[in-house]
Amino acid sequence: MSGPAELMPAMVATCVVVACVLAVAGRVLPRRVIDGLAIATMLGVTCAAVVLLRYTGEGRRYLWMGGWGPHDGVSVGIPFVADPASAGLAVLVGVLTTCALLFSWHYLDAVHGHFHALVLLFAAGTEGFAFSGDLFDLIVFFELMGGAAYALTAFHIEDETSLQGGLNFAIVNSLGAYLSLTGLALLYARVGQLGLPQLHDALAHQRADALVVTSFVLVMTGFLVKGALVPFHFWTADAEAVAPTPVCVLFSGVMVELGLYGVARVYWTVYAETIPAADIRRAFLVIGAVTAVVGAVMCLGQRHFKRLLAFSTIAHMGLFMLGFAVLTPDGLGGVAVYVLGHAGVKGVLFLLAGVLLNRYGTIDELRLFRLARDQRLVATVFFAAALALAGLPPFGTALGKSIAEDAAATAGYPWATALFVLVSAATGGAVLRFGARTFLGWGDTPAPDQLAGTRLGEAVPEEDDMPARTPATMLSAIGILLASALAVGVVPGVGRAAAHAAERLIDGKGYAGQVLAGQPPAPLLPEPAAAWTGPGIWLGLLSTLLALVVAAAGLWSGRLRWMNVADPVMRRLHRVHSGHVGDYVAWMFAGMAVLVALVGLPLV
Repeated sequence: MSGPAELMPAMVATCVVVACVLAVAGRVLPRRVIDGLAIATMLGVTCAAVVLLRYTGEGRRYLWMGGWGPHDGVSVGIPFVADPASAGLAVLVGVLTTCALLFSWHYLDAVHGHFHALVLLFAAGTEGFAFSGDLFDLIVFFELMGGAAYALTAFHIEDETSLQGGLNFAIVNSLGAYLSLTGLALLYARVGQLGLPQLHDALAHQRADALVVTSFVLVMTGFLVKGALVPFHFWTADAEAVAPTPVCVLFSGVMVELGLYGVARVYWTVYAETIPAADIRRAFLVIGAVTAVVGAVMCLGQRHFKRLLAFSTIAHMGLFMLGFAVLTPDGLGGVAVYVLGHAGVKGVLFLLAGVLLNRYGTIDELRLFRLARDQRLVATVFFAAALALAGLPPFGTALGKSIAEDAAATAGYPWATALFVLVSAATGGAVLRFGARTFLGWGDTPAPDQLAGTRLGEAVPEEDDMPARTPATMLSAIGILLASALAVGVVPGVGRAAAHAAERLIDGKGYAGQVLAGQPPAPLLPEPAAAWTGPGIWLGLLSTLLALVVAAAGLWSGRLRWMNVADPVMRRLHRVHSGHVGDYVAWMFAGMAVLVALVGLPLV
């Protein structure tokens, strides 16, 4: 199908071409030209993604590269396929990347186009990953994104902690990619196909044997690593603590979510008709619950703000996995809304961390005690984003949380509702605690011994001469992201659109039939009830109230001796997050063993 479908390769190619131009000519071009060209490129890509999203409302759009289309259901060509889920992800990538580049205009010094080129290559990889209809190319695009991400993490190459974070990130994620390629090789040996629709038809209605289960675990490992799910998550805090602040927006708002998208796309297109849904549901419920709890507990114990936000992202990835694990359109639709709201809110918080880092030279919670009391605008935006993270209606985070909670309860997992509320309260409360100390001067005064020693490995300020006033470009990026997070919750029809996108995503049979045989898309179900509900609003208010309680407990913990009972748990979790890449690799293989046990053993 031509027309709108041709936008897909054009979006990827445009990012790559402009990245090459900036990498070659960046040293001679004025900085304004570099910033303007990169931002204009991403604005164009975002507009193209919006157009494509509009056309996917009529059904999937697909394009066979080079005209190598299928004959009698067989093809050696590579398809690009857009449905509402993939096109929506492309829009999200475009918006977040544009805001990251806009913020970096007056934030990073002496980049010579290298930073912009890497960001555009990252965007090219994410866009290609969203649209690829071939499993091999899916992994290739993921690693294009990963290669750019490794370099961006270690962008401040003169800083030892940046190099360590980038190296840990690269080793763990590259190993995950190699394991995914091994799983792909097993599938190819079995069916002789690599395309997602061909793999669907080849495996449909077959009984899952040891080879199929092994391939599933290996392929999913790479996606679970990128998605920061426990115990595949260890690289996340190390990388996001040292990466340039605009890059953290992309990691937390795009990359980890794409890992979960990869799990959903490959499971429902390739494996859904061969591996029993009950086994998948059990495995992903366990992974999601453990991830949410570990991320929330670790988030509470952080005073380095970017590490705090990184563990908050891990906790929310656990909640997203819980919504996905119920394996219903409503659950996945709720996750989609939650992802959109979370991306905007977390982007705001990371960008504000950058403002604080460059203005005060630190993002250590105790060192910032009372330092930012004059930053009224920054404080207002900060607390709004923190409350949104806790689930305050009418932000998109609260709407997505409400829909996912309802879907989990309807599927027979009422305990998931309590987990959504408690994890939202813990992560939101940790951010509120940081803000109250920094902007209001509340809480116990830090003791001198708490301020002595190293600065927790935090990155150096990313601009040598921060202006007295925060530049308009930086404020604009922050405002766009916060407004987007609010719009997701208040614009009518967002929840229903997300539920319809989820219907298309889980329809693996329709995906294969339309791409291989040109069959018309299946009609959508009647209007889903994916909207605000009374219980959802009350639960959002409850999680917000609990977040305020958590923040207060953290601020005056010295007076709350009963909190000391949690110290042994916190110390053990901190020891597990050792910073040693060998430990992280060992935990990855332990996670694979658990996944094999949860998925494979019931089939024996």
